[in-house]
Amino acid sequence: MLAYAGPNLPHALLEASGRNAGPLTWNVDRAMPAAERWLESKFAPWTRSVLQDWADGALDHLEAVLFSRADDSAQRLYYYLCELQRSGAIKGPEPLILDIAKGPRESSIARDEAALRKLAARLGVDEAALSAAIAAGNCAQQIASPSPAGPNVCLIAGSPLPDDRMHRMIEGEGWAAVGRTLAEVWQDVGPPVDEGGDAFVALARQLHARRVDTRGFFDRSGTLAERALAVGVGAAILWLIEEDDTTVWHLPAMRAALEAQGLPVLVATRRDWSCRDGIDAEISAFLAGVCA
Repeated sequence: MLAYAGPNLPHALLEASGRNAGPLTWNVDRAMPAAERWLESKFAPWTRSVLQDWADGALDHLEAVLFSRADDSAQRLYYYLCELQRSGAIKGPEPLILDIAKGPRESSIARDEAALRKLAARLGVDEAALSAAIAAGNCAQQIASPSPAGPNVCLIAGSPLPDDRMHRMIEGEGWAAVGRTLAEVWQDVGPPVDEGGDAFVALARQLHARRVDTRGFFDRSGTLAERALAVGVGAAILWLIEEDDTTVWHLPAMRAALEAQGLPVLVATRRDWSCRDGIDAEISAFLAGVCA
């Protein structure tokens, strides 16, 4: 079986392999001595849990794990795992990486296509199987559940959430919450992939155009503003964890874009990913002020 870690991955190709075990999971509410020994402090918190599981043998049932180069922590963890395995410090599944390019040029798309073909060869997937998986994935998207919308909805943006614990904090104040967890970001298959032509080319173009990673070239503040407008939210929280060293550079523009819509915005930076730093009280006071 093949698991994965990171956003902007070719889900149709993973499904076509018949061995898709889904995303890796994490548990940061525990001791992680191996991770503390081998990883620096600025790695995303989820990487510590994954490395601890790897060292403990909890992932030995997997054949391989595919990492995304579209996420800095994912690609760095991949290189660390390769070196730890090379040195004999750990065993476990084979680390793989999808080395796609995000530059706004045709040569980047050609590189993405080459990376997909290389991965397909490794997984034993031909174009016919990939085309069938693309068609099935496109059909599945037509029955997706809608997100809550309206003035009593609070948008959470910034760093992906560990789970739905912040949603529950917001719901406890009588609001609905919209904001994706890390698992949801990783499982996002993106827009439909074009059918009828070369499946690898079509999937490469879809991956290249996606806007879910930290390395792509796109207007993050504009994308966030579009989402807030589409949902019609009544408030927003820009929440960034201590280890976030990419999205934080776009924070001023993101805040300005939301406030330009007249939205009250709570900015919470350098936060604990497990939400055990008093963010619940800050959210309660913020939403009470919005309603006042």
